[in-house]
Amino acid sequence: MALRHTIRFMLNDRALTLTSVAATDMLLDHLRLDQRLRGTKEGCAEGDCGACTVLVGRPGPEGLIYEPVNACIRPLATVDGCHVVTVEHLRGTDGGLHPVQRAMVDHHGSQCGFCTPGIVMALYALWMETPHPSEAQVERALQGNLCRCTGYAPIIRAALTMGDHGTTDPLMAERDRVATQLRDWQDGTRVDLGKDSSRAILPASVDDLAAVLTEHPDARIVAGATDVGLWVTKFLRDLPVAVFISHLDALRGITETDTALHFGAMVSYEGARVPLLAQFPHMARYWDRIAGWQVRAMGTLGGNIANGSPIGDVAPPFIALGARLVLRHGQTRRDIALEDFFLDYGKQDRAPGEFVETIILPKPAPGGLYAAYKLSKRRDEDISAVAAGISITVDGGIITAARLAFGGMAATPKRATHAEAALIGQPFTLDSLQAGATALREDFTPLTDMRASAEYRMRAAQNLLLRFWHETQGTPATLEDAL
Repeated sequence: MALRHTIRFMLNDRALTLTSVAATDMLLDHLRLDQRLRGTKEGCAEGDCGACTVLVGRPGPEGLIYEPVNACIRPLATVDGCHVVTVEHLRGTDGGLHPVQRAMVDHHGSQCGFCTPGIVMALYALWMETPHPSEAQVERALQGNLCRCTGYAPIIRAALTMGDHGTTDPLMAERDRVATQLRDWQDGTRVDLGKDSSRAILPASVDDLAAVLTEHPDARIVAGATDVGLWVTKFLRDLPVAVFISHLDALRGITETDTALHFGAMVSYEGARVPLLAQFPHMARYWDRIAGWQVRAMGTLGGNIANGSPIGDVAPPFIALGARLVLRHGQTRRDIALEDFFLDYGKQDRAPGEFVETIILPKPAPGGLYAAYKLSKRRDEDISAVAAGISITVDGGIITAARLAFGGMAATPKRATHAEAALIGQPFTLDSLQAGATALREDFTPLTDMRASAEYRMRAAQNLLLRFWHETQGTPATLEDAL
């Protein structure tokens, strides 16, 4: 296997080659400390506030794909072969203000200015896709950006008019040159470099990934790094050997068969959106409440599942839909039900050197009724107190199948088997859903923590079943129906 001991990437209009990079080095520190590009700010250092937003471009099937990402939790090693764009590179076709910046000035969208560069970069990503967005599109684009003093009203007004100031910029003119450079760098080699006692490995392919993990079975696999990044920035954890896989396009594939959707483990939340919602429109509101745009661009389905968190967003609705995983070790693969992957808190059915390769999501069944719910303290960009996935099949007015899965209620994402049993064979009525809700107490003994009390979690989970019934009837739930 050919080895390369450097990473190479475009930073604005320059090509950079680095020979000393630790797995724990973050892109933001390199930009601010090494490159002196201090327009990109550090706020929360955990991917919540958006002050560190930059664009990262990578080659895609139809040209360069630019996505907004949180530089504070983006490992530096992962930008190998990419184009990193910071706020300093923005300019209009006349060399003056960029259309997004001009709109922010005209509508007084900045006060202290600390958050402004990140907001501008998020809106820049939106402008590149949709120069004349709707208010809903603007609000979704800004979910991951915290405004500390200006207030969102003038920022939204600016975003709605940014296309009026122009729809092209110098970066668009540079794309051919940048794309050529990035393609030239795709040399099919394994990258292996480090600094001090930390080592970063970027496999050449999925087969090479399997080989690397055979050589280093205890290495940490890092996909989107939206969680691992916090291990570094908040918990100061070491990563002796990290295997980064965000560059493996073969793991970004989405295949549709007659019976299922097959998602590669590296498919991001944003990448999954269109095919997922086409089959499961009930997931639309839920999907938009997963983090903010920057995290949805970085975070992956496989990473969220493999992490094993009891409050992960993907597992509850996917378990309810009957999802399965393909796990790979070397050249050996095995297929397991998603709910069987989670064994206990922090423990998954994944052997050393094994990795999640594919998530298989069966298509909707005839007579199926579906829902996905997330309860959190904030509407946007918050961790779940309770998450639920519900799938019920009704035939002739009788519940013939039921899959109920919850997050935040136990040490792992978990099916509510007692509640399912209470529903199956019963008429699809409010009384039956109330009986199922009562049976949830046999399935879960939730904990009290900073996000919610145990009693709140139980009552909320029960009421979600009643909400599901009312929504299927097209009627609002009332307080009299609450348990």
